[in-house]
Amino acid sequence: MKIVSYNVNGIRAALNKGFADWLKATDPDIIGLQEVKALENQIDKSIFEDLGYQISWFPAVKKGYSGTAILSKQKPKHVEFGIGYQDYDDEGRLIRADFDEFSFISAYFPSGTTGDIRQDFKYKFLDDIYGYTQDLSRKFPNLIISGDYNICHKPIDIHNPISNKNSSGFLPEERAWMDKFTESGFIDTFREHNQEPHQYTWWSYRAGARAKNLGWRIDYHMATPSIASKVKRAIILPEAHHSDHCPIMIEL
Repeated sequence: MKIVSYNVNGIRAALNKGFADWLKATDPDIIGLQEVKALENQIDKSIFEDLGYQISWFPAVKKGYSGTAILSKQKPKHVEFGIGYQDYDDEGRLIRADFDEFSFISAYFPSGTTGDIRQDFKYKFLDDIYGYTQDLSRKFPNLIISGDYNICHKPIDIHNPISNKNSSGFLPEERAWMDKFTESGFIDTFREHNQEPHQYTWWSYRAGARAKNLGWRIDYHMATPSIASKVKRAIILPEAHHSDHCPIMIEL
C-alpha cells in the first residue's frame, strides 16, 4: 500500500500544472492533501473519481485558504471532519479517515511566518493538538498523522540551521514540541529509513531556492509504533513540481 501526503498550495493551481497526470502515474492508495484552498464544488471531482478515488474534503470557512482532503481507493469506514476545536476546524486543519487496519490523518499545522498573532495561534494549536493526538492514539493504536507540520525538527532538516535559528518553523519552542511529540511515541517514518542530509520538502519561491536545494523538511508521515513497524519504505518525491512543497510517500 502506498500512502502520499502533499501540500498542493492550491488544488486548482496544482491541477493546472499537471497534478492529475502525476497522481495517475504515482497511483497511491491514499493521498492526504493540505492547503487545498478550494471548496469541493470548485473542483471537477470526476478527475479523481475516474482514477478510482473516494473523496473526503474539508475546506476552510474562508475561501481560498487552507483546507485539507483525503483521496482513497478504499472507502473509509468513517471520516471525521475536524477535531472539535472551532478555531482550527474553521480553517480545515485536520481530517481523519478510518480504515480496517489503521486510521489516517491529513493535517495542516499553522504557520507563524506572518507575525506574532499567528505564531501565538501556532503555539496554542501545538498545545491542543498534542493532547488530542495522545488521546486519539489510545483509541486508534494504528494511527498515521501525515501532512505539513510547518516545523523543521532538527538541523539536518533545514538547509541553514544557523541563519534560520530565529525563523518561525525552526524556533527552539517549535523544535522542543517536536521532541515531545516524537518522544511520546510518534515515529518520524522518513528518518527511520533515511539519515541523509539535504532531504527537503519545501522551498521558498525566492532566489531560486529549489534549484539550489535550499529547502526545509516540514512535511512528515508520523506514525504510532505498531503501524510504523509496517513501513517498508519512506521517501520524498522532489521531482513533482506542482507546489512550493513536494510530496512524501510511505509504503506499507
